[in-house]
Order: sequence, then C-alpha cells, then structure tokens
Amino acid sequence: MHLELSILALFAFLYSLIAGRVERGAASGPMFFVFAGILMGPLVLGWFDGNAISSQLRTFADMTLVLILFSDAANVEISVLKSKIAIPARMLLIGLPGVIILGFGLALVLFDMLNIYEAAILGTILAATDAALGKAVVTDEKIPAWIRTGLNAESGLNDGLCVPFLFIFIAMSLEAMTPTGDAIRPLTVVLEEIGIGLIVGLGLTYAGSLLLRQCLARGWVTEVWKQVTVPALALACFSLAQLWHGSGYIAAFTGGLLFGHLLDDTKHKFVLAAEGVGEALAMLTWLLFGSSVVAGVIGLVSWQVILYALLSLTIVRVVPIFLSLAGTEATVKDRLFLGWFGPRGLASIVFAVIVLDSGLPGGELIALVVVITVFLSLIAHGFTAKPMTNWLVKQKPDSRG
Repeated sequence: MHLELSILALFAFLYSLIAGRVERGAASGPMFFVFAGILMGPLVLGWFDGNAISSQLRTFADMTLVLILFSDAANVEISVLKSKIAIPARMLLIGLPGVIILGFGLALVLFDMLNIYEAAILGTILAATDAALGKAVVTDEKIPAWIRTGLNAESGLNDGLCVPFLFIFIAMSLEAMTPTGDAIRPLTVVLEEIGIGLIVGLGLTYAGSLLLRQCLARGWVTEVWKQVTVPALALACFSLAQLWHGSGYIAAFTGGLLFGHLLDDTKHKFVLAAEGVGEALAMLTWLLFGSSVVAGVIGLVSWQVILYALLSLTIVRVVPIFLSLAGTEATVKDRLFLGWFGPRGLASIVFAVIVLDSGLPGGELIALVVVITVFLSLIAHGFTAKPMTNWLVKQKPDSRG
C-alpha cells in the first residue's frame, strides 16, 4: 500500500510541475494519466496489480464529479446562460432523449445477448457527458461564451437527468428476470430524483451562502478554512440528495449555480480550492482507470464493441444534438461543434459500476462497452479539442457572444 501511495504521490507532484506545458500540447491531462496507469499496471511495469475494487473507483469518480460540477457551475456566467437558455434546454430536452434512443437501438442491433432493458441501460449510460473531459473547451475564451456556457450547463445537468432513467431501466430488467408484481412508477422516480436534487442543492447552498456572508462580515473565516468551504458544501449537497433518494449530481450543479450567483464578487477565491482538489482527484481516477480497468478488459474487446463505441461517439451523439438545435441562431458549425463535444467519462464509469453491482446478466458486457467508449473518447476528444476550437473560431465574428 505504501509503495503504491508513494508512486501516486510522486507522480501527481511531478505532473503538477508540468501541467501548464501539457495543457498547451495536443494531449490532455486525463490522457496523460490513463496511459501512465496502463504503463504502471499489470500489462507493463506491474507496479499496480489492477485489483482496484469497484467501490474504490466509484468513490473517486463520485467525489471528482461533485467537485467539478459544483465549481464549474459556480463559474458559469449567469447572464450569458439566461440570454442563451434555449441552447442547453434544447440539448437536454430534445437532444438527450434522442441520444438515448439511438444508443438503445444500436445496442439492440449489435448485441443480441442484451435484453431490451439492458440495451436501454447502455444507451442511457453513454448519453451522459463529462464536464471534466470537456474542461479544455469550456474554459477556452477563444470560443464564444454562449457555446462554452451551453456545453457546461448541458454536461452539468445531463448526468443527473440520466440517473433516474438508469435506475428505472435496471428495475425493469430485474423485474423481467424475477417478476414480483410490484408496480414500477417511472414518472414518479424521475420527478423524485430531479425534485429532491433541486430542493437540496438550492436550499442547502442558499442557507450555506447566507451563513458564509455573515461570517465573512464578522471576520470569522480564516484564509486557511476558506479553502474548505466550497468542497465541503459541494459534497454535502451531493450526499444529502443521495441520502434522500434524489440526484446528487443535479444537487451539486444547481447548488454551484446558486453559489456563484450569490457570491458573484468573491466566488473565485472560494471556488479555486474545489477546482484544485477536483482536478487532482480526476487525474488520480484516470490513473486508476488505466491501471485497473483498461488493463483488465483489453483482451475482451470485439469488433461489435469497437463499432458501438465509435458510433456512440459520433452519429449517436452528433445527430440528435445537431437536429435539436434546428431553428436556433446556432450555425451549422456551432451545431456540429456542440454535437461533437460530448465526451464520455467519469459519470459513465460510475453508472457502469452501478450496473455491475446490480447483478444483471448483461452487466459485464455493458461495462466493457462503456470502458472502451470512455477510453476512445478520452483520446478522440483530447486530441481534437484544439483543432476543433481553431476550426470553430475561424467563422466571422458576430454578436452572438
């Protein structure tokens, strides 16, 4: 344990020294850590045995997602989001269901060993996009603010919106295996997940922000403990919503939006610590993913798995998003860009772990497809971030933000 911990700590320290240089290059930080994990894992050097259990991976991924969702939401420009709300709204309300449906249909065609509910589960898992992997795009100020804000809002909310549907399809699949006669109330589940997530995220953040302002005015908050405020509040929003059977992801994102709005003038110095911790956790999660997950499934890949992953990253994502923005002010270039930048990552990994824990017959195949899709997304979206950004901003400047 101490040897592995020392390797992780030294690697994280060395990367922190060159992070700026890596981010200016073609490869992204997550790519760097995943390939380092593969190198350190059982396939090459054997420094890690590859036996990281699913609960460890899920814990890392959950904590990472929560901090990134909260801090990214806090940094959203609310005025831009309000003026261009139609873009993320269409992507979530029209594009997201379209991605799930296309992914479901493709799974039925390519994987005859999956039943109808398991195919729907796979489509749902890979409809969720990753705010962390899209960071290089949503923080690039060369890209119009309304596009960055739209992608940030979409990736922040679609994870939470996918959760209730994931649990509905898992419940339906288990019900089909061993009928119990219990009624499944899909609409109720969806409303509970979203409603509780919103109430907890907004309510807890509002109360916490008021307390923070009062304590700041009295000089009770020290410089050291300022670093703890946002990470603690973000984790509290997530955990309390999950405890009450709501969506912790929606709670974290909406809480971050409200926090950024209420502390607009001082938010950056509070959010910075959460961004740093979230970034560090994300990189260690990707290293664990490379050493334990990718190394363990690489020999199980089939042409159907590769084909599904490639289509999921392209047609399945791009077409519904492109069509959902028809009639808006987004140009063809804008719509293609928004469609392409839907990287799959930490949320999909967490969802795959949930499916494995549920004991579904098709769980291992679903997890395999998710792992390969995330791995290919890491490479594809990492290498195309800068070229696609340059391609987008070549269009004539206009008044769209």
